Formats: sequence, C-alpha cells, structure tokens
Amino acid sequence: MGNLLKVLTREIENYPHFFLDFENAQPTDGEREVWNQISAVLQDSESMLADLQAYKGAGQEIRDAIQNPNDIQLQEKAWNSVCPLVVRLKRFYEFSLRLEKALQSLLESLTCPPYTPTQHLEREQALAKEFAEILHFTLRFDELKMRNPAIQNDFSYYRRTISRNRINNMHLDIENEVNNEMANRMSLFYAEATPMLKTLSNATTHFNKTLPIENTTDCLSTMASVCKVMLETPEYRSRFTSEETLMFCMRVMVGVIILYDHVHPVGAFSKTSKIDMKGCIKVLKEQPPDSVEGLLNALRFTTKHLNDESTSKQIRAMLQ
Repeated sequence: MGNLLKVLTREIENYPHFFLDFENAQPTDGEREVWNQISAVLQDSESMLADLQAYKGAGQEIRDAIQNPNDIQLQEKAWNSVCPLVVRLKRFYEFSLRLEKALQSLLESLTCPPYTPTQHLEREQALAKEFAEILHFTLRFDELKMRNPAIQNDFSYYRRTISRNRINNMHLDIENEVNNEMANRMSLFYAEATPMLKTLSNATTHFNKTLPIENTTDCLSTMASVCKVMLETPEYRSRFTSEETLMFCMRVMVGVIILYDHVHPVGAFSKTSKIDMKGCIKVLKEQPPDSVEGLLNALRFTTKHLNDESTSKQIRAMLQ
C-alpha cells in the first residue's frame, strides 16, 4: 500500500497543478505590452466567429450558372453573389496571419529563460488566459469551417471564373482585392480541414529557432495538465462562476493537446508524452455527452498521432 501511495504521489507531482484564473486574470506591468498586442487581435475574434457562423454560401446561384452556361444573367447573379463572400473569406485568412504573429509573441514571453513554462504560466496568468482564448477561438473556428462545405465550393467557383476571364484577357475589379497570389495562399489555407489549427501549428513550430522545441511543448503540456487538474479538482472547479468557464477550460485542454500532438515529434499519445491522455479523456467522458462530443471528435479526427503504433490500445479504446 505504501509503495502504491508513493507511485500515485509521484504521478501527481509529475503533472503541474495550480489554479489558472481564466475569469479574472489581469496583466501585471511586465505582461502589459504583449497583453495589449494580443488583446488588439483577440477583440476581433468574436465577430469573426459570428461572421463565419452566418456564412450561407452561394450554392444555388453557382448551380444555376453551371447548369445554364449561356444565360448571362445567371452568370452575373452567381458572380455577384460570390464576390462579397470571397472578400469575407479573405478577411478570415488575414485574421489567421494576425493570430499567427500574436501567438509567436505570446510564446516568446511564455517560454523565455530563466523561468520554466510552469513558472511562466503561474506568474503570467493574464498571458496564459490569452493563450487559452486563442486555442478556444481556433477550435470553434475550425469546427464551423468543417461543417460548411460552401466555403470551398464558393472559392473554387471564384478561382475557375477568374482563370477563365484571364484567358479571355478580362480584368475584374475584385482582382484588386484578391489577386492571384492572394488567391493561391487562401486556397492553401482553406484546403486544410482545420486551417486555424494548421496556422497555430506552423507558428508554434517555427516561432523560435534558438530555443529547443521542448520549451514550447512543455508550455503546451503544462497548460493541458493545469486544465485537467482544474476540471477534476472540486476545490478548483468550485471557483468557476459559470458553466461557460467550465466549457472554456475543456475546449482549451483539447486545443492544447491537439496542438502538442501536431508540434511534438512523437505526439501526445505516446508513453513518453508529458500529457496524461487517459486522465484528460476521462475528465471529458465524465461530462454530459452532448456537451463534449464535439471535443472528443476533435481528438479523434484532428490529431496527428492517435493511430500510431505507439498509442496504447487503452487510449484508442477510450476514444472509440
């Protein structure tokens, strides 16, 4: 019994545990400059999500135009429906670039010596909260994008029409807004199943070539552990004033696991991972199924290493 207690204590000690105040964390003087920079980006995140949620697409107009290639009116109607949507898609894409820069500044602050990632997250809670908000936004954006095939259909139609007009030596006004180079970059972005996650993965992988990747992955695994501990510890959990914060904490935990899995060479599911995957999945499965099914699906379908041979059968079974 004594030995078992020692093992359990050692396991608990291996995973950082402290309360991260997602509701009230305020920046200290040392955090303020970076905090202001990130806040300026995050203040647009809700309007981006609302805009994406309201995105209906021009499916009917495009179908009518394709079925009636000689009807000029239907061609114009489809084109006039698609152009404002492409401008909106450009705005989402440009926001991803701003988010990428913001995340890189944030990671610089949360991984720089002399402090460990755990010390950074505990000391700089306002920055940790902003990191959490970026992850929260990313999962919500990608979830909406995956459920909306109109985005790729609209953009494909736009590119085909532009190419056809270029062959006919016609220049359209929208090309001033979305030129060929921009369209190519947007096309790569929207071709991803989870474009914002891909943006964050790239930002995380490439943000600092001078520090070892462990500095970054340790920051991610610490964040996952802290979220898990807050969710499973009644004393911490009781400090949340709303169900919304509980959901936020779960979404952040899943977001950081997925990001770790994309950035770490062997991923989140291997035995050497610094994330307690069984514990994290267990915490999710203890919630009402309808509130976490989307998060479990995100672990099933947007991670990189779940189906590796190094993933234990038990973890795979938990996610079936």
